[in-house]
Amino acid sequence: MSTHPHPTVTQALKTALYDTTDTTLDTAASLLAADPTTDADLRARGEDLLTTAWHRGWQPADLVRLTRRDLTPAHTHHLTTLIRTQAKSDKHRGPRWTAQLTALPDNPPPRTDRFTEATNLLELYRLLLRLPTLEPLTEPGKPTAPTTNRTLAKIRALLAKAEATTYPDEAEALTAKAQELMARHSVDEALLAAGTPSPDTPTACRIGVEPPYEQAKAVLLDAVADANHCKSVWNEPFCFSTVVGFEADLEAVELLYASLLVQAETAMTRAEAAQRASGRKRTKTFRQSFLAAYAHRVGARLTEATRTQIPETLLPVLATRDIAVTTATDHLFPHTVTTRLRGITDEAGWTEGAEAADRATVENRPRLRD
Repeated sequence: MSTHPHPTVTQALKTALYDTTDTTLDTAASLLAADPTTDADLRARGEDLLTTAWHRGWQPADLVRLTRRDLTPAHTHHLTTLIRTQAKSDKHRGPRWTAQLTALPDNPPPRTDRFTEATNLLELYRLLLRLPTLEPLTEPGKPTAPTTNRTLAKIRALLAKAEATTYPDEAEALTAKAQELMARHSVDEALLAAGTPSPDTPTACRIGVEPPYEQAKAVLLDAVADANHCKSVWNEPFCFSTVVGFEADLEAVELLYASLLVQAETAMTRAEAAQRASGRKRTKTFRQSFLAAYAHRVGARLTEATRTQIPETLLPVLATRDIAVTTATDHLFPHTVTTRLRGITDEAGWTEGAEAADRATVENRPRLRD
């Protein structure tokens, strides 16, 4: 906290943060720009606002997504600078938090004058001040084992190659191999729990679901989560879904969703090119319908694959884990509502999306062993 608040900063923030008009913003920015001695305390007030945001359940990646959507790259630069500075004096918050700090974007500092910089900071502070309280997330109860780290590194490497190649057959082969590793990774955790009672409990993470076509993306994420024994709850206003599950399954959901989303967007680009070549103009409704059909069809395939590959001897273990995940989800989100997809009106887009989903690699998963 600021131990010696600067009177000009106090006056500027009182003027600008609790009145959202441009006039008060300009007045406060002028006060700050005219007095260079305000810089240190102004930054300290920003760090205080971040600490409050953490107490309200927000995490670094959440704030970056929101700032990137609602403000400008200059504001995002100020935010990431504040987060990095505040983290030096903050407590250790767990591996997911640390990973988010590492992944903060490196936006070049904007070249601007003091008045514009003060204005940007005040606009950012307005956003931080008005953040609501989110559901608190817990970090994994134990650190990830070295073997698990190696497995996840292999999965990430395979998926990165699949997303980079321009050859569909190679992409499918690489993705299939990655999914085999994901399945083994998840099943090993379940088998370990079957043999030795585990102290682990379900945790949760947030995964960005950003525009455009965020509804269809949320449906795809929900399908991937359900197939991996997790639950997904979409927060549309703040561009993310919260996924609840055991840690190994959360890792699988993050990786598989990211890979399928890349496959979907690649397939959609190809479909649009083919449509244009035939003289048909494609629109936003084509893309929305394409991704909705893709998500619907992939979900059906994942559900079928899960149903047919689980041996009866593993059902009691998975049922116990599913109950734990449902209980944890209900505790975090006691009040949820369902929503319907909107804008699904393009028949060609739906057909192309369903066909692309049939081509997507979600099979070739090893049968769960007992």
